[in-house]
Amino acid sequence: MSELPVSEAPTAGVKGETTVRVPSPAQRTVARRTAEARATIPDFECSIDIEVADAVARAQAEGISWDATLVHACAQALRTVPSANGAYRDGRFEAYTRINLGFVVAHADTYLIPTVFDADERSGAELSDELVRLASQAQARTLLAPAFSGATFTLWNAGALGLHRSGVVINPPQAGALACGAVREVAVVRDGQVVPGQAMTATLACDHRVLYGAVAAEFLTAVRDALTGA
Repeated sequence: MSELPVSEAPTAGVKGETTVRVPSPAQRTVARRTAEARATIPDFECSIDIEVADAVARAQAEGISWDATLVHACAQALRTVPSANGAYRDGRFEAYTRINLGFVVAHADTYLIPTVFDADERSGAELSDELVRLASQAQARTLLAPAFSGATFTLWNAGALGLHRSGVVINPPQAGALACGAVREVAVVRDGQVVPGQAMTATLACDHRVLYGAVAAEFLTAVRDALTGA
């Protein structure tokens, strides 16, 4: 990213020297698509707290990454609630048969969203390997354009950045996007006793033309059930 110092005559003494930065191609894409999403999608968000102690223990025992665990749960929820795996385009509802998850890979100055194709058909171990490969190649800028296309839904593990809860921008033309916060230590009640536990907040951004409140709640419940084994 190049920087150009410029003077802003009316307020130069107030603001000091102004530096203009030229966005990178990736940043220009993010700016364009974010503006498109906010201008065209009537979105709302809803959240659910999920007790994940068993899911964390299971992932550790099986040697599966937490990212892969979240992708697997999200993919299973999309299979359970297929209306979330679609879009509203040109006055019509679209529904997709393949579950292709765009997975957000954070960068220092931007982010990339490579696609995990047919995520619902892959094992946890396969997803772990695939996510490591995609993240490595995305950060090295060696992924080709097809790797960023074809996603039917977007998932962001915001907890990897230490966030307990976060919103997320829908990536058009998709019906929704899911942000999962960090796993945190909490007190939970089991069999009438207060005991240590672990919880995570999952936040779903919905295109309200496709996903209404009841369907959004159904999807978040499906994510919870996939993680807890309910």
